[in-house]
Amino acid sequence: MNTKSALLCAAASFVLAPMAYADGHEGERGRDGQLNIIYWQAPSTLNPFLSGGTKDIEAASLIVEPLARFDETGQIQPWLVDEIPTIENGGFSEDLTQITWKITPGILWSDGTPFTSADVKFTYEYCTHPEGGCAQGAKFEPVASVETPDELTVVVNFKEPTPYPYTAFVGGESPILQAAQFADCLGAAASTCTDQNFGPIGTGPFVVDEFRTNDVISLSANPNFRDASKPAFQTVNFKGGGDADAAGRAVMQTGEFDYAWNLQLAPDVIAAMEAGGLGKPVVGFGPLVERIELNHTNPDPALGPDERSVVRPHPFLQDPAVYRALSMAIDRPLLVEIGYGQAGRVTCNLVPAPEAFNSTSMSCDTQDIEGAKAMLEEAGWVDSNGDGVREKDGVELRMLYQTSTNAVRQDFQALIKEWWEEIGFAVELRNIDASVFFGGDAGSPDTFQKFYADVEMYANTFNGTDPQSYLASQLCNRIPNPDNQWQGENIPRFCMQEYDDLLAELSRTGDLAERQRIAKELNDMYIMNGGQIPLVHRGRLSAHANSLGGIKLNVWDSELWNIADWYRIGE
Repeated sequence: MNTKSALLCAAASFVLAPMAYADGHEGERGRDGQLNIIYWQAPSTLNPFLSGGTKDIEAASLIVEPLARFDETGQIQPWLVDEIPTIENGGFSEDLTQITWKITPGILWSDGTPFTSADVKFTYEYCTHPEGGCAQGAKFEPVASVETPDELTVVVNFKEPTPYPYTAFVGGESPILQAAQFADCLGAAASTCTDQNFGPIGTGPFVVDEFRTNDVISLSANPNFRDASKPAFQTVNFKGGGDADAAGRAVMQTGEFDYAWNLQLAPDVIAAMEAGGLGKPVVGFGPLVERIELNHTNPDPALGPDERSVVRPHPFLQDPAVYRALSMAIDRPLLVEIGYGQAGRVTCNLVPAPEAFNSTSMSCDTQDIEGAKAMLEEAGWVDSNGDGVREKDGVELRMLYQTSTNAVRQDFQALIKEWWEEIGFAVELRNIDASVFFGGDAGSPDTFQKFYADVEMYANTFNGTDPQSYLASQLCNRIPNPDNQWQGENIPRFCMQEYDDLLAELSRTGDLAERQRIAKELNDMYIMNGGQIPLVHRGRLSAHANSLGGIKLNVWDSELWNIADWYRIGE
């Protein structure tokens, strides 16, 4: 592999650009009083390594930060370092096996102690501890070791040549934990460290004053933040819970809040709220996909909670005729119309964006009920007793279909249940409070990681514009189970050696065109082998008060990525 190939690969995923804070609103820290944020999916932890939920990752991004992150255009930006290491500037080795990060001098933790390379190395050890579980473990999959030659230098060594090295310590999903605070939280102890997980010390613009899980976070400006004029807000009231409708109204109609996240509401509902005149919606398309995950384990409650995490064939969901028929029966254009309008697009893919990585090999924009019936019939799934439910070899097509509580998702559930029952399935619906469903509580039976159902629906995305780490989430070793405290990104328990081998090939490939080809092949392999049923390529839609400035909606990182730059517009 040559240097040119590696640089071509890197160019596909980011453009180096200087970070600029050009809002023109410099002044004294805390000058604009209180900022009110509402996330109707309430955060349940402020440690993003213990939760795969976007709500938790984004809430934590106010406090803990990565070495580098992606801006609103998908460009990678230095954050706690002087510059992005590249082959050209000597920070990324020509043999693609080592990257060196230079920490910006003078950065302090919020408790006033120096931020050093030891904290970065500790974060790697924390997330890769053999007795622990890390919800963002795929970010560290290519890393062999981390060295700290001095207090401001971090050397990351890779297991093999790695053309795309910007995974560990990059983006809101991979921030740095303070070694001193989390020293006793390694391995199996990670989930027991309540004080640390609910109140991490960070380098970000805010510090935690109080955290009430699944309710409210009270924060104040970090007195040791590296820019003396930021943040503009002295305090943040971060309210969690409720529903998307109430959150949207609280910003655009009543003015109780300044920012509302993830307004998963019908287009006519958003339009009516905007007419209130106090706020406006903002939308951007990244790789966010509303999907139905297909369980590759047997979710029979009789097996017990631990046994239900063991990868064993599902009674019928690994039959290609079954999962293809389920997909064929869905009217995706109708789902887009009723659920998202212009903020949604039909997709057949796990990775619909960036466009260069979007596979065009599959078509799923036309519903085919009769074709789905014929496929099941040909595969031997028949309704022999006339009760409307197909069976084969004593196994009936009966499913529990779960998702989080949300008006759009319940509308989707009702329609999809109707279509699936039309082709011969019996479908039971269940919805779970979003704060619990996405909470990551290892003791709860109702999390999306536990997946105690046949199919479940939610949306997922990834940081940055390169999908390698996201595709690595489906590796066999990323399956949540009791041994890793139910942390892991491979929610369906999909396990296919050919997929693992092809992902390894992607991690070694630098040529841009070849990298895109392999990523598309991985996408197709996952979908065609029953990993999930993609439904809608969703735009990220949130809303902010007309009095709030500095907002740059970011679909490639945390939405709150530049909250240090937010300010109150004067009347």
